[in-house]
Amino acid sequence: MSAWVAAVSTGLAVWLLLAGSAASGRRGDRPGVGRFGHPRGVDARSGLVGAVCAGGVVVVLDGTTLAFGLIALAAAAAGWQMLLRARLRREATATAQSVVEVCEALAGELRAGQPPQAALARCVEVWPALEPVATAAGLGADVPSALRRLAAVPGAAGLGEVAAAWQVSQRSGGTMALALARVADGARRRRTTQQLVASELASAQATARLVALLPVVVLAMGSGLGGDPWGFLLTTPAGLVCLGAGLALALAGLFWIERIASAAVDR
Repeated sequence: MSAWVAAVSTGLAVWLLLAGSAASGRRGDRPGVGRFGHPRGVDARSGLVGAVCAGGVVVVLDGTTLAFGLIALAAAAAGWQMLLRARLRREATATAQSVVEVCEALAGELRAGQPPQAALARCVEVWPALEPVATAAGLGADVPSALRRLAAVPGAAGLGEVAAAWQVSQRSGGTMALALARVADGARRRRTTQQLVASELASAQATARLVALLPVVVLAMGSGLGGDPWGFLLTTPAGLVCLGAGLALALAGLFWIERIASAAVDR
C-alpha cells in the first residue's frame, strides 16, 4: 500500500509542479499572466503545493518506498516532457501548413487585383493568427515588422520571407504578387520535403517506442510463468537500482531518437 501512496503522491506533485511551470510559460501576453491566462500567483501556489506533497513523501515513507517514489517522480516528469514536446511539435506542424496556405492565398488575392491591405484581411480567414498583421496594415503601420514578429511562433518561420518580399516590393515598387508567389512556391516545396522526411522517420520512431515497451512485456511474461519480477523491482534495493537504470536508459533512447527526428525534419 505504501508504494501506491508514494506513486499517487509523487504523481500529484509532478502534475502540480509541471502544470504551474507550463502555465507560466513564454506565451503569456501580459505581465503577471501565465500561458493559459492564469495569474502567475496561482502558478506559484501550484508549485508550492507540489513541493509540499513531495516533502510529505520524503518525511513519511521509508527508504525503499521513497526510492520508488523518486523513480516514479522522475519517470512521470520525463513522460510529461515527451508529451509536451509532441504536442508542441504537432502545433508547429499545423502552423507551418497554415503559413503555406496563407502564402498561396495572399499571392492569389494580389494576382486577382486586391490591394495588399484587403488581401491580408481576407487571409485572416485562412489563418486567424494573422489578424495582428492585418490590423497593422489597416492602420498603416509597419507590416514587415508585424510579419517578422509573427514569424517567431514555432512553425511560422516562412513568414520571414513574406516580410522580406513585402518590404522589397514596397521599396522598389515591384509587383508584390510575383514575389509572394515565389515565396509560396518555396514554402510549399519545403513543406513537402519535411512531410516526406517525417514519414520516412515515423517507422524508426515507432520501432524505438516498441523497443522501450518490451521490458514491460518481459516482466508480464515472467509473472505469468510463476516468478515475481515486479516484487523484486519495486521492493528490493537491487531491483530499484535496476528499475531506475532501465528507465533512464529507455527514456534517454527515446529522447535521442526524437531529437534526431526533430533535427532532420527542421532542416
